[in-house]
Amino acid sequence: MKDSEVYNAIAGEEKRQAEGLELIPSENYVSRAVREALGSVLTNKYSEGYPGARYYGGQEYTDIVENLARKRAKELFNCKYANVQPLSGAPANLALYAALLEPGDTVLGMDLSHGGHLTHGHPVTLPAKIYNFVRYKMKNAETGEIDYEEMRKVAKKEQPKMMLAGYSAYSREVDYDAFVSIAREVGAVAAFDIAHIAGLIAGKAVRNPFDAGFDVMTTTTHKTLRGPRGGMILVREDETMAKKIDKAVFPGLQGGPHMNVIAAKAVAFGEALHPGFQTYATQILKNAKAMETVLRKSDIRMLGGGTSNHLILADVYGSLGITGAEAENVLDEVGITLNKNVIADDPRKPLDPSGIRFGTPAITTRGFGEEECARVAELMIEILRNKDNEDIKKRVKEEVKALALRFPIPESFV
Repeated sequence: MKDSEVYNAIAGEEKRQAEGLELIPSENYVSRAVREALGSVLTNKYSEGYPGARYYGGQEYTDIVENLARKRAKELFNCKYANVQPLSGAPANLALYAALLEPGDTVLGMDLSHGGHLTHGHPVTLPAKIYNFVRYKMKNAETGEIDYEEMRKVAKKEQPKMMLAGYSAYSREVDYDAFVSIAREVGAVAAFDIAHIAGLIAGKAVRNPFDAGFDVMTTTTHKTLRGPRGGMILVREDETMAKKIDKAVFPGLQGGPHMNVIAAKAVAFGEALHPGFQTYATQILKNAKAMETVLRKSDIRMLGGGTSNHLILADVYGSLGITGAEAENVLDEVGITLNKNVIADDPRKPLDPSGIRFGTPAITTRGFGEEECARVAELMIEILRNKDNEDIKKRVKEEVKALALRFPIPESFV
C-alpha cells in the first residue's frame, strides 16, 4: 500500500486484533476468502436493479454473484425469497418499514433498555419520526422472561401493523410461538430482526423463526454469521411481500448495490453451509455458558439470569461498584474488548451505564473452548475487582496476549 498513514493504521489494527481478545457480541473475524471478495474488481461495477433487470450493461458476472448469494441465503434460512442488497442492518430495517407500513402506522417492539434494538423505533432514529412505535418489556429482568400477556394486551389496544422480535442485548430465547400467535390475533406482520443470532440459526444451534411462522426476517451479515458488514431481508413465502421489499430497497432507499460486498456475502453463506459451521454455532453457546458459570460463582448479576445465546449482559455497577464505561476502559487496557451497555431500567446514562455486554462469537472463531472462555471470564473479574492495581493489570495483559497468540485468527474456515 502506497499510503503509509493508512497502512500504518491498518497494521496497528491487525496487531491489536491478533494480540487481544474480541468479546463484543456483534463482532467477528472473516476468512481470507471473504476479504478477497471485498477487495475484488467488483467494487468497480455499478449494478442498479436486480439480476436480469439491471439499468446498466455489463452485468453477466454481477448477476451470477448476486444469484449465488440469494440462493445460498434461502438455503441457509429455509425461505423462498432473499434480498441481499441492503447496505447494513439499519437500512434493511428501514426498507422493511417502508415496504410494509404507511407513515403513522403502529409497530410493537422491544424497549431498548430491556435489550431491544436502536432501529426498532428509538426516538433518536428516523423511523421513530415516521411511524408510531410502542413497547414491550421483560416481565422479570432476573430471569429474562418476556411478559407475553402484557404484550397481548398492548397489541390488542394499539393494533400494530407490525410486531418486531429481535434484540441487541437480550440473552434469552424468545417464545416464537407465543409471539406469532399474538401477531396473528391482531393481524400484524410477524417480523424478526435476527442480526445477532443469524449465525446461530444458520448453524442450527437455535430454532429458525420461520419454522414458527414468522413472516419476514432482517439481519446483518456479520456478527455470528461471520460474513462482511452488510444487511439482508428474508421472506418466508409471501411473494407479494417480497416484491414490495425489493422495491423499497431499490429504487426506494438505495441506488447501486455494493457488488464486492454481495460477493463476500455469497462466500460467507457458502462457508455457513459447510457442516463445520454447525459445530461452530453450537460451540458459541457452550462457551457463553462457561463464562456464565464463572460470573455466577463470582456473584456477578447477569440480566436475564444468564444466557441462552451468544451474549451476556452483566450489571457491573450493581455487583462491583464500577460503571460500564470504566469497565470497558480498564478491560481495553489489558487487551479484552467489550462494550458498555445499559441494563433494564438503568438509573445511569447510556454513555456511562451500569452494564457491560460481551459474547463468544469471535473467540470461538479463534478456536476457544469452554476452558479458555472460563479463564477469560476469571481474568475479566480479576481486573474489574482490581482496576487500580498496575501489577495485576500488567500480569493479566501478558496472559491475555499469550492466550490470543496461542489461538491465532484463522485464515480459512472450510
